[in-house]
Amino acid sequence: MAILNYTVLRQSGYDGYILENAPEKVMQFGEGNFLRAFVDYWFDISNEKAGWNGKCVLVQPIKPGLAEMINRQQGLYTLYLRGRENGEKVDRKRVISSVSRCLNPYVDADFDSMMELACSDDLEYIVSNTTEAGIVYDPACQLEDRPASSFPGKLTQVLLKRYKAGKGGLVILSCELIDNNGKELLKCVNQYIDQWGLDDGFRAYVNDRCTFCSTLVDRIVPGRIRDAAEVARLEKEHGYEDPLLVVGEVFGVWNIEGPAWLEEKLPFKKAGVNCPVVPDVTPYKKRKVRILNGAHTGFVLGAYLAGFDIVRDCMENETVLGYMNKMLYEEVIPTLPLDKDDLMSFAAAVQDRFNNPFVNHELLTISLNSTAKWKARNFPSFEEYTEKYGKLPVCLTTSFAAYMAFYSSDIQELTEAGLVCRRPAGNTYTISDDRWVLEFYYDHRNDDAAALTHAVMTNEKMWGQDLTKIPGFEAEAVRILNVIRTEGALKAYADCL
Repeated sequence: MAILNYTVLRQSGYDGYILENAPEKVMQFGEGNFLRAFVDYWFDISNEKAGWNGKCVLVQPIKPGLAEMINRQQGLYTLYLRGRENGEKVDRKRVISSVSRCLNPYVDADFDSMMELACSDDLEYIVSNTTEAGIVYDPACQLEDRPASSFPGKLTQVLLKRYKAGKGGLVILSCELIDNNGKELLKCVNQYIDQWGLDDGFRAYVNDRCTFCSTLVDRIVPGRIRDAAEVARLEKEHGYEDPLLVVGEVFGVWNIEGPAWLEEKLPFKKAGVNCPVVPDVTPYKKRKVRILNGAHTGFVLGAYLAGFDIVRDCMENETVLGYMNKMLYEEVIPTLPLDKDDLMSFAAAVQDRFNNPFVNHELLTISLNSTAKWKARNFPSFEEYTEKYGKLPVCLTTSFAAYMAFYSSDIQELTEAGLVCRRPAGNTYTISDDRWVLEFYYDHRNDDAAALTHAVMTNEKMWGQDLTKIPGFEAEAVRILNVIRTEGALKAYADCL
């Protein structure tokens, strides 16, 4: 079967939107599944809905990459957005045509092409997702490198080339999963300006004429379809082979921190897509961490003890679903500093996202490093709720007890792989966390509920404070932990409703 390209796509009878030729307006560092299912999708929609008429040039941030494959397919690839939307199952196919080509800057000709693109009058944006480790200052990078090994080093080279060509500033949209990603990227570029002895005019160009935006990305991208039978079925339906096919969830939002004028410059508002420009992404990160991530950490540990294995099955159980929703709507949302309708809408989407019929999201996978996760995702909501209402949040208190129960359920042994516990159903499971956390629970493996709760709550290394000083928290957590140990986690969840 022929591999996807424009000729093959026309022969296949595909009747969706396609844009074959357009000016190259985006230089994108990163060519992996996430950016192709997220950023390039939004620009593709903007071509169709807003007449943006632009293409993205992808750049491999590291030597091994997809450039050869992407170019063989003339930038085309198939995207499936799968999940639930307003309770309805969605399985939506789109061939993405917003990518023109992919460069491997570790090849001399492609490095020259990257620098040529840097000077283009059509270029408006630089987008990146080079993983959390991508935005780092590496002093080993030199201006003469072809290319600099670090992403900020490459970006400095690109911007310097554009500056020397007398071209206007660019908008830089950073998608890496670190706090203040745009600000951190700008900081690294300024470090290279210092290290390489570049002139004050270039420094002013970077800091005043270019716009570095911190952004918050939110879409789960499972990536490739790994079931060979399904791949074969889809290839037969498509009429072509597509090794670059990618799958993402239906939900997606891209919060972009920037000045007011940027919303009118970007094509997203006109296209009607979920990519708002906001003055500060911090509240939206808090929304994601407290609601989406907090929901996961809040219910999965008890749900696993209750016999559930994947998130979707939890959403189909009235008790677990009711517990999660009460926690979100009555205990988490009232503590957040955003528009209530916006928060309610985001929380409603969480239920659809967790009930995705195409993703088997394992509870044990989510349980990794739950001590730090509970502290970062759930404790802030717990603390702000108690301060605001002068009482304990029932569901979050139960969540804390379930966390202790998960880490202490019939402890078997401590191995190199982690802390081995036994589930009430009889099978063993291995907890992964910082070694000192696992050693702590192993040392307290024979504690009753009261002794364990006191030891956990007074461990300031875990929580940064003594939790026994919160009125009533210790006694209530002991009571709930006893319920979980004697009657089961599902009973403890039901007691909250």
